[in-house]
This record gives sequence, C-alpha cells and structure tokens, in this order.
Amino acid sequence: MTIQAEAGYTLETYRTVNPATGEVLRTWEWPTADELEARIALAHQAFLSWRMVPIEEKARVLLRFAELLDDNADALGRQTSIEMGKPLVQAVGEAHFAASIYRYFAQRGAELLADEVVEVPGIPTTLVCREPVGIVLGIEPWNAPLFQPMRVAAPNLMLGNTVLLKPAEITPGSSVMFDDLFLKAGFPEGAYQTILVSKEQTSTVIADPRVRAVALTGSDRAGSAVGEQASRHIKPLVLELGGSDAFVVLDRADVPKAAATAATCRLIIGGQACALPKRVIVTDKVADEFIEHYLPVFTGQVMGDPLDPETTLGPMSSDAAADLLQAQYQDAIDKGATVLLEGGRVAGPGAYFKPAVITGITPDMRVYSEEAFGPLGMIYRVPDADAAVTLANESKYGLGGAVFSEDLAEARRVARLLDTGGVGVNMFLGSPVEIPFGGTKNSGVGRELGRSGMDQFANIKTYGIA
Repeated sequence: MTIQAEAGYTLETYRTVNPATGEVLRTWEWPTADELEARIALAHQAFLSWRMVPIEEKARVLLRFAELLDDNADALGRQTSIEMGKPLVQAVGEAHFAASIYRYFAQRGAELLADEVVEVPGIPTTLVCREPVGIVLGIEPWNAPLFQPMRVAAPNLMLGNTVLLKPAEITPGSSVMFDDLFLKAGFPEGAYQTILVSKEQTSTVIADPRVRAVALTGSDRAGSAVGEQASRHIKPLVLELGGSDAFVVLDRADVPKAAATAATCRLIIGGQACALPKRVIVTDKVADEFIEHYLPVFTGQVMGDPLDPETTLGPMSSDAAADLLQAQYQDAIDKGATVLLEGGRVAGPGAYFKPAVITGITPDMRVYSEEAFGPLGMIYRVPDADAAVTLANESKYGLGGAVFSEDLAEARRVARLLDTGGVGVNMFLGSPVEIPFGGTKNSGVGRELGRSGMDQFANIKTYGIA
C-alpha cells in the first residue's frame, strides 16, 4: 500500500529524508484502526470540554502557546530545514510567523466572536452567534510545515473546535513537535493531534460523523479528491490549492523595485510556494530594463546546506521535486524558450536545482499551464496592460497576483480585472493573518485567516428571543 505525495512520487510510510544529502533519518508507521479510533474519540471528548471554556481562558492558552512557539523556534526551524531543505533563517522565521497567528486570534477572538444584534420586525431580540461544530481535519503540505498547520488550527481552537492534523508524508517530524507544546500550553489532551495516517485512513477520518469539517492545502489534484469525499459526507470544506500567480509590470512601473520584488518572491522557499508569484508579465516598453534588474537576484543566491547561515537557497524538498522541475525546464528549452540564465538540476548528492530564468514561453510548453514549483524564473513580454490581463487570466489558477505601476488608477484598474483571491498593488501581498486568504478557479474554495478563518468552520446560529 502506498500514499501519493504532492510532488508526484509515492512513499510506503511517513519518513524524514534530508534533501541536502538523501539520507533517511527516521520513519513512522501508520496507526492501527483501533489507534485511529482512539485518536478521534479523544479529539471529540476534548471538544466537549474545550467548547465550554470561556473566551478569555481560551485566549490565555493561545497566548501561552504562542510563547512556546517563539521559545522553540530554533528547534522547530532546524527540524523543518532538515526535512524539506528550507534555509534555517527562513524556517525559524516561519515558526515566529506561526506564533503571530495565535497572538492575533487570542487578542481579537472576543471581538471576532461577539454576538451580532440584528433588528427584525416582530422579534424583540435577534442574535447571530458563531459557535463551534466539533473536530476539524487539517491536511497540510510540506513547504510550510510550521505555518500551514497553525493557520488552520489557531482560528478553530479559538472558536472552540478541536483539530486533527495530517501533515505531508515527507515532513512528519515538524508537525509532531507541536503536540507536546499544545499540552504544555494548557490545551486539553486531544485538542490538537498530529495523525500520521494513510490515504485510506484519511478517507476514514473524513467519513467519521464526529469530524465536522475539512481544510486542505495542497495540489488541485489532492483538492479534487478530498473535496469529493467531503462533499459526499456533506461537510464544510476549505481548499487552498495550486497557484501560478502573475506579477504584472506596466509601462509606468518603478522597474528596479518591481524586479527586486519579483525575483525575491520567486526564490523564497526555493520557489516552492503556491502563493508566490511565478509568472512575470512585463510590457515591452520596460521589459529590457526589468530583466537587467531581475537576473542579478538569481545569480546572487548562495546555494548550499540549509543549516549554513550563509545559505540563501537550499535543496528542493526531494529528488522527485527537483526532477519534475528539470523536466518542465527542459521541455521549455526543447520547444524554443529563450534561456536568460542557465540553471537546472545539479549533479551529485542532494535535491539541488540551480536557479534559472527563461522567456519566450509558448502555450505548448508545460510551464505555460503547469505550476512550476521551484527556482525557475519565467518572464512573458506583452504589448500593453490589456494583453497582460488576458495572459494573467488564462491560467487555470487564481490564487493571487501583483500589479506594479506608478499610475495608481491604471494599477487598480488592472488589479480589479485579475481573476484572483487577492492582489498586491506595488507590493507582494502574501497572506497577512488579519485578512482572508484563498483563491478562485483551480486555486480552491473558501478562505483562511482573518474573520473568515473562524466563519468557515463555525455554526453561524441565529436566535430569536421573545
């Protein structure tokens, strides 16, 4: 029996493989059916008690957990670097970012969950309340194994739900470290549990009536499969899936700023993040200048051991991921793409991929329609803003985007035309905890973070009181 990992390869169990060396460091076994049942039962019992805890006490526990994340950021970051190759400084920063999510929901929870009084003729008092529903299953990816699980867990725990978290098969160690920290913070046993389950066992969890909702971050293929199962059992669902975000640079852009932002964003986590802009779409008038400023960011990367503080670009998450990107890159070259900066798969141990940049991309190339997950810069030249919008929206994805122009009216006009869940104007927006995050089309359904992070899995119950 095997389970399918995101990068298109199979694993027989959960395991930590150092992508810098290829060394298998640890393996985990799947739980037995009885063990899985015990985990679900424990999560349900924790829900029955946690839902009744006053908001102020929940906030206190969330703040304590945030402190523990900060205190253990170095250890959490090191584990993440070893498992998926992220440079240590980025991995430690991810742990601190996860802590900030808990602080936000702890500090704003009472406000976000406050009852709404609505005037309804004929009813003396009408209230709209947000109440917990039960266990939420989170299925989370390998590229941000500290941030992503906490993004789904924090709002649900503040609301009063409990969480079962299935991590990616290649980053179990990062997620397992959370369990003890939750207990130390004062959460009831079972309120948050990492479950290292198989594909078939995941289906069992989704079908269980005590599990009331599902959140998944991953590929659109995984989202389609999980979405079908959740819908079959009539359960609320949030899917944050793939992205091939457009970074649009118009005639009146601050070109050096735009190029530095685009290149830097393309190389964060080695280009292995759905929410980072992957396609630069730049007008002909400023394209040459843009390329002149874009390439040095790629050539200036220090590739090496992710635990070395000098490293800015570690290995990709696995040999399979690096091989997939190499196949996409070579396909583009074979079909006539222009190589502005030569790179590609590096021979020797480790899943290393030297950053590369291409242009002259055409619809028959794989990278035109597929998500290129890695340090591959892709630049498209277009005649004007309207052509940029058309090209940006041709993607099957619609997670986010960016528009750069000093003509703010034009920038906002183009931003409004992009079919995405979010857009930054003269900036990379990312996913601040205070605002909803999610996409359109094959990038998913629903929203995380902000008030939406609670509302997605709350029972929004109305009360009429005579």
